[in-house]
Amino acid sequence: MDNSKINVGLIGFGRMGSKYLRNFNATGKYHFSYICDVDPEARAMAKKLSPESTVVDNEDVIFNDDNVQCVILSTLANMRKEQIDKAVSHGKHVISEKPIADTPEREWAAVKCVENSNVLSTVNLYLRNSWYHNRMKQYIEEGEIGDLAIIRVCHMTPGLAPGEGHEYEGPAFHDCGMHYVDITRWYAGAEYKTWHSQGIRMWNYKDPWWLQCHGTFTNGVVFDITQGFVYGQLSKDQTHNSYVDIIGTKGIVRMHHDFKTAVVELRGVTKTEITELPYGGKNIDVMGKLFAESIEKGRLHPQLPTFRDSAIASEYAWKFFEDTKQHDLPAKGNLDTLEEIIQRRRTMKNGYGLLGQNKWADD
Repeated sequence: MDNSKINVGLIGFGRMGSKYLRNFNATGKYHFSYICDVDPEARAMAKKLSPESTVVDNEDVIFNDDNVQCVILSTLANMRKEQIDKAVSHGKHVISEKPIADTPEREWAAVKCVENSNVLSTVNLYLRNSWYHNRMKQYIEEGEIGDLAIIRVCHMTPGLAPGEGHEYEGPAFHDCGMHYVDITRWYAGAEYKTWHSQGIRMWNYKDPWWLQCHGTFTNGVVFDITQGFVYGQLSKDQTHNSYVDIIGTKGIVRMHHDFKTAVVELRGVTKTEITELPYGGKNIDVMGKLFAESIEKGRLHPQLPTFRDSAIASEYAWKFFEDTKQHDLPAKGNLDTLEEIIQRRRTMKNGYGLLGQNKWADD
């Protein structure tokens, strides 16, 4: 074992757990001392992919080992609060999936727990670590668009169908949409003040699977967030629509991507620039590098989101979702169409968010 590396215990070895293993190893900064999962198939895969790790089915082995400096929580939301408590009580730094707990009350309890400790903590709100959002924010801070006025964020794909996975972490707009709630607040640099949400119950499903929310921040910036796994699920050739459009008093900067390449376009007061680079996926390698730097320096890197950021994004994602129920919430389509969509996704070889694929695949 290389004593210069950070000793990590990874708890939960499903789709995201394997991404942490692969991307954190690529940084050269970490040693995975332990991998924990209660599923025998997951433990067998962990032994195959990380033979140098001790693979266990009891997380307390990790918490009780004084040599473990950091834990990664790639578990379900209803398990994370107690695991965060254990990490703090044993003096271990924490990286968590989002949300950090399964209810807003427990999320805020987790925030209080880490903020009253000396451990470092961050959460996988991965958009903050993307090259394109950081490039766009740099342009804003340089004054290229004048005063920030309007933020428009859209993410629509023919992705997960109801019942396929996101409801473990809340409805789709909470689990996926909180990323966009977070990044919009990050751009605004202020807190949400007013909002109005409109949803639609596609295929007569019980909850809105598409949602648009607009409103204001405390500094007067206006926002518009659209998110939904509703975008031509039965099209012969599927596509998606994902963009960020930021409008200032003098110029604009915008981004779109196809999950392979991201394009940032600035129409600023002193320059026009178009940058096209690889999309970067969930940017877990970036988070790994920044968190390693944080541990080395003893303070959280300013680019990394805090547990408080996560709790705020989660709270407002819930608020925006619940607000749809205060207005007309129409239904379109029927459950037969939804079943047709689900059956198609079970047989698709290529598509958006197909959970039937090998969850340990290198994607």
